[in-house]
Amino acid sequence: MGIFSRTRDIIAANVTDLLDKAEDPAKMIRMIILEMEETLVEVRASAARTIADQKEMRRHIGKLDKLQENWTEKAELALSKDREDLAKAALVERQKAVDMAEQLNSEIVVLDDALRASEVDIAKLQSKLREARTRQSAIQTRMETANNRTKLREMYAGSKTADAFSRFDVLERRADLAEGRADAAGMGQPGKSLEEEIAELRSSDKIDAELAALKARLNREG
Repeated sequence: MGIFSRTRDIIAANVTDLLDKAEDPAKMIRMIILEMEETLVEVRASAARTIADQKEMRRHIGKLDKLQENWTEKAELALSKDREDLAKAALVERQKAVDMAEQLNSEIVVLDDALRASEVDIAKLQSKLREARTRQSAIQTRMETANNRTKLREMYAGSKTADAFSRFDVLERRADLAEGRADAAGMGQPGKSLEEEIAELRSSDKIDAELAALKARLNREG
């Protein structure tokens, strides 16, 4: 059994109230839209049948009008031949056609009222359907936003992110160890003694003296 049993139930239904009471609004709105679409198809199909019935009735009325003319001519012919009995019988048949045509016209009027009611119902159903689809779009947007927020929170606070940052810590520790090994490699290397440094200074003074003597000799020769 559907959510709505009749067209009037759908028209009178408050979509917002139905969604507020639903445990799963997304599922509920899909069911509401499906029910409305199916009902709309049924109402339109019923209206189409009504229109077809009216057309058939009008064609029948046209035939009855011709039949009335035919019986009228026959009654006139009978009277012209002094056959009042035949004229009366012809008028009886003509009246049958008149009565049937009047009945069909009455039925067409009833169907016209039904069609107008169907047209109003279709307009209201379409309005309800637009409202439901708008709500569906809003619900889907809210659900997608909520899901994205959940994913972001899981990304920032979840175990995967924690694992990733713990791996960064391990890599940084490895880099620290590599740098430490490089620094330690230079540790313990013997430096120059005081005697060596003084000897280097004496050697430098001797070279400077020899250079000065060489320059002086060249200047004298020049």
